[in-house]
Amino acid sequence: MLEIRDVSKSYGTRRVLDDVSFDVAPGRMTGFVGGNGAGKTTTMRIVLGVLEPDAGTVTLDGAPLGPTGRRRFGYMPEERGLYPKMKLAEQLVYLARLHGLTPADAKRNTDELLARLSLAERAGDAIEKLSLGNQQRAQIAAALVHDPEVLMLDEPFSGLDPMAVDVVAEVLSERARRGLPVLFSSHQLDIVERLCDDLVIIAGGTIRAAGSRDALREQHATLRYQLQTDGDAGWVREQPGVAVIEADGGYALFDAETPEAAQRVLEAAVARGAVSDFARQHPSLSQIFKEVVR
Repeated sequence: MLEIRDVSKSYGTRRVLDDVSFDVAPGRMTGFVGGNGAGKTTTMRIVLGVLEPDAGTVTLDGAPLGPTGRRRFGYMPEERGLYPKMKLAEQLVYLARLHGLTPADAKRNTDELLARLSLAERAGDAIEKLSLGNQQRAQIAAALVHDPEVLMLDEPFSGLDPMAVDVVAEVLSERARRGLPVLFSSHQLDIVERLCDDLVIIAGGTIRAAGSRDALREQHATLRYQLQTDGDAGWVREQPGVAVIEADGGYALFDAETPEAAQRVLEAAVARGAVSDFARQHPSLSQIFKEVVR
């Protein structure tokens, strides 16, 4: 378990982090989201020891993090950080060797990652000769090549086409299934919502919401329901305790004052004929984000 507790950081009079606390649990993908300047990268740099906090602690499995503990991390920065003129495979082997892997293990890991990330045909290319999307996948390979025990990635899906997003997402999800804590930041809320188990939303240097994806969706959900019937659903407008948002043929989207009011609508619909769908709508991550940061 990676634990960030009461971390604060200021530059002069500007406070960029204010009592930031959250956990990254083993075997779970945690999405770290916020606008530009919200404090995501500063938080990650403090976890990695690149920056010192003014206050607060960062621990891994209950122990304070030092240089030895941080060697267990795999990190992908948002900025390009690889040697541009070095060949891709040689560079990955070199980075793995710096982390203590044997030559054989470093080569095996490199070959496996290049295959998984669809980069095998580019193994002999210099980094600067790769497309931007392939450079991004190369950065991800560099974060994974030494078999880290914790993963932290800053905007890992930036510049990737939809097929590459799926490839990278599966590789990261596989690492989480092995039991690794995985923290990744992203502006692409649809990808975060699809992949993450847990969410941390930061704005203005403070944590505005944190928890499991499902718990946050439930916490911020309204009593909004959708109904699909075989007949005309216009009658829902006349039901007490509901406000219709949209009605079209047999479809109705409505807000209910209470769960009981929604149940009465369902009972009335069943009495009128076949009901093919009746479900409570949960907010998207984008809606939750807008709500908590405003």
